[in-house]
Amino acid sequence: MQMKLTFIGADHEVTGSCHYLEVGNTKLLVDCGMEQGNNVYENAPLPVPYNQIDYVLLTHAHIDHAGLLPWLYAKGFKGRIITTYATADLCNIMLVDSAHIQEMESEWKNRKARRAGRSEVEPLYTIDDALGVLKLFEGVAYSQMFKLNSDITLRFTDVGHLLGSASIEVWATEDGVTKKIVFSGDIGNQNKPLIRNPQYIDEADYVIMESTYGNRHHKKHVDHVPELAQIIQETLDRGGNVVIPAFAVGRTQELLYFIRRIKEENMIQGHDGFEVYVDSPLAVEATHVFKLNMAECYDDETKALVERGINPIDFPGLKLSITSDESKNINFDTTPKVIISAAGMCDAGRIRHHLKHNLWRPESTIVFAGYQAEGTLGRLLEDGAPAVKIFGEEIDVRAHIAHMEGISGHADKDGLLTWLLSFKERPRYVFTVHGDEENCTEFTRVLGEEMGYQAKAPYSGSEFDLIRGCWIRETAPVLIEKETAKRRKATGIYTRLVNAGQQLMEVIRNNEGGANKDLQKFTDQILALCEKWER
Repeated sequence: MQMKLTFIGADHEVTGSCHYLEVGNTKLLVDCGMEQGNNVYENAPLPVPYNQIDYVLLTHAHIDHAGLLPWLYAKGFKGRIITTYATADLCNIMLVDSAHIQEMESEWKNRKARRAGRSEVEPLYTIDDALGVLKLFEGVAYSQMFKLNSDITLRFTDVGHLLGSASIEVWATEDGVTKKIVFSGDIGNQNKPLIRNPQYIDEADYVIMESTYGNRHHKKHVDHVPELAQIIQETLDRGGNVVIPAFAVGRTQELLYFIRRIKEENMIQGHDGFEVYVDSPLAVEATHVFKLNMAECYDDETKALVERGINPIDFPGLKLSITSDESKNINFDTTPKVIISAAGMCDAGRIRHHLKHNLWRPESTIVFAGYQAEGTLGRLLEDGAPAVKIFGEEIDVRAHIAHMEGISGHADKDGLLTWLLSFKERPRYVFTVHGDEENCTEFTRVLGEEMGYQAKAPYSGSEFDLIRGCWIRETAPVLIEKETAKRRKATGIYTRLVNAGQQLMEVIRNNEGGANKDLQKFTDQILALCEKWER
């Protein structure tokens, strides 16, 4: 009789969410996310081969929850991926976009490697891998009871973090024993534009919940529209650009909602018709997905706008940039403007070009409207770095740096507690995940010492017996070794040596039948080299 939960990723870290659930002979993953920013702890390997995973249950489409699905597919996974319809629609564009980035970055690195005589790298996964894994997706509606097999039933509940985001309720039965496990996913903030507030769940035996802001409080009841209007007004008055790094999915659409109100209410003076560029093909596609899923995902206020014939994320002066030439032309135009571009943490994408052209300009403003993970360019700028490197060039930071507090898509400490306290009876155990060391540790302490919950923040590799309610194995944290880069370099040099040996064999084969004198000299040189290294 087996019902086991193993913690794989986003344990004492914010990104790379992944949990392994085994119910009898059924093997599931809940999320399969990519790590972003600083990688502090080693993720645990999956305890079974990739091709033995039967299902992936996906809470939402953000890359730190879904970004390794094409990689999983490339490693042999061919099971089913169950998620909401909106999440499936978003993954259709986001995973292909992520694969494109993997391929482009590998090609860029390999061009440099070839010039330097270094070994080449392979992309983490390819567009073909992304297209392959997308065929495995199956969409379900919110609140629908979904029977996965004879032992497992699911329900996806809107958790208000992103279009299509969900908490996942899992009823698992093994040898006549049924347990209910709830995976919170990323719990949304209250009163966000466009999408609904988090919906609550009232019962569970075990809860696996995020703790991103488990030790922080957002500003309450902030109307971000006047705040953003003031930033835009002051920056345009100075003759600068407002540059907003924003996640293409979710945050970009929220910002468009705010700017539509700013324009509609004439909150900017002296710059009539100021232009707003969305420079992200992914964001443009995601905006279409938002429209497609309006009926199931939009909140009542947004639905009312649509019923009046108002597009909540469109307005005069909105420019959509698709091609690379269109993107480049934005910076050739000296007219002050607003530029919204991905990626939200500035670690990839077109936003880096806009930062390169605007960070050194004291008249411009860089506006951060979301969480910046440790180790990302966004965090460096947010923390006040005087200069940063972009595309190998050092750029002085002279632009104004602004941060819109409370715009986060994640619930703060109070929001997390509200979600947990919605359970009519206390869960038997609460596992806190998806939070950095400080936040998840402090939130777990509050749950245990102050509120009396049985709570734990496990490290990757820990295993819990869900039937007996006890730990099978509790692992210690495994820090990423600082020597990893050196080992990688040594491995790369060895790979070059192997490649050189293969080229040498090709040269030898090509010289078959050559002049004896030349071959003898060549042979002597090779033997002398071998003798030198054997010593």
